[in-house]
Amino acid sequence: MTETTPTPTADLADRYGDALRVCDTPFRQFGGSRTFAGPVRTVSCHEDNGLLRQLVQTPGSRAVLVVDGGGSLRTALVGDVLARAALANGWAGLVLHGAIRDSVALAELGLGIKALGTAPRASGKAGAGAVDVPVTFGGVTFSPGDILHADDDGVVLLPRPA
Repeated sequence: MTETTPTPTADLADRYGDALRVCDTPFRQFGGSRTFAGPVRTVSCHEDNGLLRQLVQTPGSRAVLVVDGGGSLRTALVGDVLARAALANGWAGLVLHGAIRDSVALAELGLGIKALGTAPRASGKAGAGAVDVPVTFGGVTFSPGDILHADDDGVVLLPRPA
């Protein structure tokens, strides 16, 4: 097993104990790939997916894009168009501290997608926010390069090397 081979989060909790960083956010599963893992890239944005749209158009190299949308359920940060772009460009998954839309279509894609819920409204497109900055939610800070594992039981980050 490599550190980016998807591994059950419960097994990782047993292996690493308190050293494993466990996100306490109660995500819902939306993508067709129920388990995913990879190095973290981040986007911080609120009700605006302009930066997110640009990033999923670039090679993902099996990374997981962690998006801090401030927990907003008012507008969707990702729908089927952005999710298809992420899949086509080699992203392993998306973890959204915010909402998605087109949930039926997302369930058909071979992409890991976790989010707080759904919203039919599209987000803004101005490009407000920041890429590859630490983002914090669920009691965990996600930094670029962290190794994330996700499955039906949750989202965890492996301990950082000493």
